[in-house]
Amino acid sequence: MTSAVAVLSVLLVAALCALVLVWHGRSPRDFGSPAERAVLEAFHTASLAAPPLRAGLTPGPARKAARHLRVLFGGDGLAITDDTRVLAFDGAAEHHASTALDHARPVFDTGRILVAGPETVMCERPECPVRHAVVAPLMIENRVVGSLVVFSASASTGLVRAAAEVARWASGQLELAELDRSKTRVAEAEVQALRAQISPHFIYNALTAIASFVRTDAEHARELLLEFADFARYAFRRPGHFTTLAEELQAIDQYLMLERARFGDRLSVTLRVAPEVLPVAVPFLCLQPLVENSIRHGMEGAEGGGHLTIVAENSGADAMISIDDDGPGMDPEWLRGMLAGEGGTEAGVGLRNVDSRLRQAFGEEYGLVIKTAPGAGTKVQLRVPKYRAGVYPS
Repeated sequence: MTSAVAVLSVLLVAALCALVLVWHGRSPRDFGSPAERAVLEAFHTASLAAPPLRAGLTPGPARKAARHLRVLFGGDGLAITDDTRVLAFDGAAEHHASTALDHARPVFDTGRILVAGPETVMCERPECPVRHAVVAPLMIENRVVGSLVVFSASASTGLVRAAAEVARWASGQLELAELDRSKTRVAEAEVQALRAQISPHFIYNALTAIASFVRTDAEHARELLLEFADFARYAFRRPGHFTTLAEELQAIDQYLMLERARFGDRLSVTLRVAPEVLPVAVPFLCLQPLVENSIRHGMEGAEGGGHLTIVAENSGADAMISIDDDGPGMDPEWLRGMLAGEGGTEAGVGLRNVDSRLRQAFGEEYGLVIKTAPGAGTKVQLRVPKYRAGVYPS
């Protein structure tokens, strides 16, 4: 969050807290002076305009926001523009909408509020009261991205100051919208990175294993091919950021079926899952990279194969998930460096990716916990809350 957004948020919270304190210190009958009612109405109107502004600077949300913002000024018209077009206009003087961008162009160059006078604003309609246009910049990170244009009969000092403050507040909402979009792009990029890590090595080996059964056991080859198709459909679908633990475990089961076709009896798997944690929301593709790492780096190459244990159990307000292999293990110091970004291996990229996504979704206390030592296998644990506001499977 930028400093401007942080300052605006602090000011808004402080003002609301002051209002709450005043409210609790008075009876509803006492809380009724014109100034107090005006403040409450302004906060209410701003709260109605905030959600559409948080949706970004596009025509639909801009039209919804303009209806509420014009109430704050009580003028004859209010326009919202980006740097190329008028996105929305609200008010009786709609015939001035086409001129809003012309009035705003100097603001895009200077970043400063501008007052246009009658010589450029007056129209040919004698009944139209509009004589002035107050143009305030809408900014994201010190870059002018749009404008707020208030059309009025006069341009008092109060109106100019109000336009500047409302535009500054609206800019804060647009910055939050940009921050939300940035988080979404980062989350999508992280999922794409995980998809890329579903290694060609696994795909080649899975298809080779399927091909080996075509002549000897055609029905089994068909079953494996369907499992491969279902796993690929899940892994490469257009995802939301979260899925259910049940769906993630189903994909893991399909993945393991393909690996068992290759390893045969050399790979044994124990799966223990408490039914009550199956609906829990988890980040999409958070388990598959961990299981693949256990097999590729813990068992592949081991002469006797290995055993993998996957446990998902109830742990109070959380679900506890662990993936435990009896492979060669890792040096803990190397592991710490790898999680800190010092290792470039595929295993490191996958573990860092999952660890980062868990922390972003649920908080720093929900990162991966990895227990390992040379010759002692590796156990990867993760916790996810059973419920977190705003986190839903999709």
